[in-house]
Amino acid sequence: MTNSDSKKNRRAVIFGVGLDSDGHKRLTTGPNFALVGGSQETHEQMTEKAVKINEKLKARGKQLETVTREEFDDIAEEVGLKKAEPRSNRK
Repeated sequence: MTNSDSKKNRRAVIFGVGLDSDGHKRLTTGPNFALVGGSQETHEQMTEKAVKINEKLKARGKQLETVTREEFDDIAEEVGLKKAEPRSNRK
């Protein structure tokens, strides 16, 4: 299999985990995302971000598996996601 063949067969998925809870179990899936857990508010925010990411991808004519890390980072920032700092830099 050539490098270009492996890129064609690549699949990408956004996996979101809400760490807070209000006692309910939540699971939302989409064409390229799966979101689990979280309070109602957290889960709604995760869902909103995942849908917005897909809208931005569609507007660019791209799919999750075809964007570069830099493009994804740009899109994530546009929808309000922040990149976590490495643990060694946290205070």
